[in-house]
This record gives sequence, structure tokens and C-alpha cells, in this order.
Amino acid sequence: MLINELAKKTGISVHTIRFYEKSGLVSGHRDPKVKSNNYFHYDDVVVEKLELIRDAKSIGFTISEIAQLIEAWYDDQLSLGEKLKVLDAKLESIDEKITQLKAMRKQLKVFRKDIMNGNC
Repeated sequence: MLINELAKKTGISVHTIRFYEKSGLVSGHRDPKVKSNNYFHYDDVVVEKLELIRDAKSIGFTISEIAQLIEAWYDDQLSLGEKLKVLDAKLESIDEKITQLKAMRKQLKVFRKDIMNGNC
């Protein structure tokens, strides 16, 4: 399929797909039978990768982390244990962020209480 079809199928804009291509996350291929244009064609693997990218972004993965995920799942160079390490590292990162956010929330409540009591 061409990039416009890919965008419609995945709900990801052409501009964003091009960004992912430049980032090395996905790639199309030229049809060797077609000599009249330089259009890239995309297969179902690209659709799967774009869905993985979308899902990973929605839970806070960075582009760099997504690249690791794609490598882990599609290059078959990582063992099951290594794949799990990638996910475990993200879970640990999320836990750290939650701890930080809870501390920030607690401090904001203290500031709010101080303001309510006329201490600021």
C-alpha cells in the first residue's frame, strides 16, 4: 500500500509516518516492477510497527525506547529474557515517576494549606 493508504489504515498522519521513517522506526520499499515513479510501498509489518509505536507512545515510551522495542520484537536478536528486560526497565521508570509525582503532589498540598492559613 502507498503512504496515504497506510495513514488511513493506521490513523497516523503522513507527516508522522515520514518522521518515523526518518527516525528509522519504519521503512517502505520501492516496487521494482514500477519504473514510472519513486513511490514507497508499505506492507502489513509496517502497519504492525506503527500500531506498536502508537501504543508505546500512549504509555509514555520515548522514540529511543520505541526503537529498542521494535528491535526487540522484529529483529529476533533478543531473547525472551531480554525482551522482558526492556519492559521491566520501563516499568521501573514509570514507578520512579509515580514516586516523584506523589512527592510533588504532597508538597503542593502543603503550599496550598499554607496559603489557606495565611502563611504566604
